Amino acid sequence: MKLVRYGQPGQERPAMLDQQGKLRDLSQTIDDLAGSALLPASLAKLRQISPDTLPLVEGSPRIGPCVGQVGKFICIGLNYADHAAETGAEIPKEPVVFSKWTSAIVGPNDAVEIPRDSVKTDWEVELGVVIGTGGRYISEADALSHVAGYCVINDVSEREFQIERGGTWDKGKGCDTFGPLGPWLVTTDEIPDPHNLSLWLEVDGKRYQNGNTSTMVFKVPEVISYLSRFMSLQPGDVISTGTPPGVGMGQKPPVYLRAGQEMRLGIEGLGEQLQLTKQA
Repeated sequence: MKLVRYGQPGQERPAMLDQQGKLRDLSQTIDDLAGSALLPASLAKLRQISPDTLPLVEGSPRIGPCVGQVGKFICIGLNYADHAAETGAEIPKEPVVFSKWTSAIVGPNDAVEIPRDSVKTDWEVELGVVIGTGGRYISEADALSHVAGYCVINDVSEREFQIERGGTWDKGKGCDTFGPLGPWLVTTDEIPDPHNLSLWLEVDGKRYQNGNTSTMVFKVPEVISYLSRFMSLQPGDVISTGTPPGVGMGQKPPVYLRAGQEMRLGIEGLGEQLQLTKQA
């Protein structure tokens, strides 16, 4: 299934895509694509619904973040060996973990703001993993059974805030609008192997990133198992799994975003995002 949230910010309604790619409203079935609605039993009930029996969503509404009420937005850094190399970093021996604040979350086609005083706002296309079944101390063997689905994430980053201003990476990762999610939450039955997906990103029509999830250092089961040693994972938590090479800071010379530019990005089977940048 491809599940969607549509409507104005803070008023999104759940929907699914039918075979023609049209939105079918789910708000009479579930309140939101959030929390317990992402548990396996709930998703199994949704799979039994024929989309043609659901109300058709008219027009072209705004597409919201594909997950609502996100509790934790957890990110893995330097998780592609070739990306680590372009930034001059060593390949990590354990996953590098940081957070994006949930206030960073926006829809896949919402504007991305260049923060005030920013000089190094950058892009990162990433595979998002959405937790369905929560847990602690999850084994790698069982980890994928805890996944509700996958989505596209743009891990927008301000490199000066992240690297040059002291402290942790978080201050350069969690600015408002720095976490576009979606367009779809694609359930695991449609993505049998999350480690063989093409992912790409363009700025103003120039392709900068063109990678594949097969080159991850730490695969999805290892990431889930690792994180669950340090925190309980809960339904609706979002994990951003790292980016392939081609980010702005890796260009020679570096290239950073300016207001008025267009980012287009996507992942095989998970849809595309399109964001215009503007000054905060």
